[in-house]
Amino acid sequence: MMTARDRWRMYKRVSMMFFLAVVTLTVVQRGNINTGVPFQLEREAEKEPTISKRALLKKDHFQESRNVWNTSIEAITEKQGETEYGGSRTWDVASTNCTANPNFNNMGWFVGLEANFKQFLLYRHCRYFPMIINHPEKCSGETYLLIVIKSTITQHDRRDIIRKTWGREQEVDGKRVKTLFLLGKSSNELEKAHHQKLLEYEDYIYGDILQWDFLDSFFNLTLKETHFLKWFATYCGRVSYIFKGDDDVFVSIHNIFEYLEGTSADNLLVGDVLFKAKPIRRKENKYYIPQALYNKTHYPPYAGGGGFLMDGTLARKLNRASETLDLFPIDDVFLGMCLEVLRISPIKHNAFKTFGLVKSKSSRLNREPCFFKSMIVVHKLLPADLLNMWRLVNSDLICSQKAILL
Repeated sequence: MMTARDRWRMYKRVSMMFFLAVVTLTVVQRGNINTGVPFQLEREAEKEPTISKRALLKKDHFQESRNVWNTSIEAITEKQGETEYGGSRTWDVASTNCTANPNFNNMGWFVGLEANFKQFLLYRHCRYFPMIINHPEKCSGETYLLIVIKSTITQHDRRDIIRKTWGREQEVDGKRVKTLFLLGKSSNELEKAHHQKLLEYEDYIYGDILQWDFLDSFFNLTLKETHFLKWFATYCGRVSYIFKGDDDVFVSIHNIFEYLEGTSADNLLVGDVLFKAKPIRRKENKYYIPQALYNKTHYPPYAGGGGFLMDGTLARKLNRASETLDLFPIDDVFLGMCLEVLRISPIKHNAFKTFGLVKSKSSRLNREPCFFKSMIVVHKLLPADLLNMWRLVNSDLICSQKAILL
């Protein structure tokens, strides 16, 4: 027979077990409500480095987009924590859901614009898109130079030549050099069906492609700029310098290192800088900008998008500055606008030739390897020409003198 003391002890035990059960149930329920989505996002983020391998096995991995401007974003921000630069730990855009801005339709000046500019303005507020292929591990550890190349889905031959020549990943005097290619989706239905699979396999082999869920087009080059800046601010806390350029450029990594060793500039952005460039008003020109979209006499100073060099600290500042501005159809001009917001002037350097070595395309200088040997960037080379020039410059080439440009 139980004594009064025994009954009291049993009552305490039962009461304590009941109390713990209630507390545990409450915590579990709150956890399911408050952390379900972030946990799922974090789990997906952990899988991101292998997303291209999964895509090879999963036929319907990619969502089809009806229109480049009709596919936009609904941002879902992670709450687990932020990086030291104030951003999310992972790419925080998980879905697309954007409609046209109806406010423009009631404006008289909007009615007279060309169709492509109307489309641009109607969906200009759609700023960030989900990632299809991501490689955050590219920014793990210390990286001295990150090579970032704008490309399109069909230009695999250009990417291959870059990997084999100046863009190969390497260590120079103990300093790591890594390479990434930036892509959107193809706007061509056949390319979507076939080239996307080839791109997935290419990434399976090389693991150096970043791809977002917007269509590659001339106006969307600005999206490629803002998406890279956001990606860099998210993942790349220990990258010293970035070279950013097109997939048809010749680059001397040796000359980049030589230049960087001789400079101590803060907020560095150096390239083929244009000062007091005027907006082009001729409609037949690729770079035409209507008065209604930009009514100033000159653009702010900007570096030609064919290739420029900047430091990692500035890239993070440019990311923040870009979010204060409306998007602009010309990507390198938009970056100049971001620099203007930061009150930072880009540096012009004669070793960056983003419009060719000389204006005359028939000039022998455009094919002179000793001239290329002195340059940092030379724009507009087809893959065969780039490979041939690379071999010449890196052969037992003897030049009478090296141009003093660095």
